[in-house]
Amino acid sequence: MPAARSALGVLRVLAARGGPLRATTLARELDVPRSSMYQLLEVLRDEGFVVHYPEDRTYGLSDVVAQLGSAASASERIGRLARPLLERLVASAPAPVVAHLAVLGGSDVVYAGRVQGFRAPTTVSEVGVRLPAHLTATGRAMLAALPRPQLRALYPSRDALTHRNASGPSTLSELDALLNVVRDRGWASEDGDVTPEYASVGAAALDRNGYPAAAIGVTFLRAAVGESVRNELSAATVETAAALTSRLTGR
Repeated sequence: MPAARSALGVLRVLAARGGPLRATTLARELDVPRSSMYQLLEVLRDEGFVVHYPEDRTYGLSDVVAQLGSAASASERIGRLARPLLERLVASAPAPVVAHLAVLGGSDVVYAGRVQGFRAPTTVSEVGVRLPAHLTATGRAMLAALPRPQLRALYPSRDALTHRNASGPSTLSELDALLNVVRDRGWASEDGDVTPEYASVGAAALDRNGYPAAAIGVTFLRAAVGESVRNELSAATVETAAALTSRLTGR
């Protein structure tokens, strides 16, 4: 009973504060020994009720709590978790890039985070911008991770798919073939499908149910990046998406 009361107290305090807190602060607020609080937070994290922000040494509410009525939006929490990962990705990139975080909004991607590197190109991927998911690397990464029935629900029509530059998949068959490639290699790409001069790679981050909660992507000038550097960027993007998955799931 005391442990259950303390666990509910942690959730109540985090919800009331509206942001992540340190374990020491929670222990003081709830009059719980620090050692017990760390054990309690570890259990709550394992069960998916809180997430850990290692850079700040703080803990915050998770998407599981959001589903139970938390007022904080999922994209804000994911953005907070992803921000330091995006910064590291940009800092270690072998070429000037813009790193972005995207989430699915129907058949669109909605950009929820962005970090621009030194001398990186100016892109349309500002926070809040929506683009057709089938044209973007982040969107393709998330679409490839969806169950097939859900993918069909997002694209029910056999009409031609939307284009920006007469580039990208035009039919559902072409989109299916493209997504099969993404599934096989574990990351997505686009080459001039959004903006002719730019290319991008992207990888999905999954939640505890294996659903694509978000995607990490990097955009760069097509002419300035050769195949070997693209491969490096792809590997780094996959690694960053895996790190975000770890933060989202506590695994």
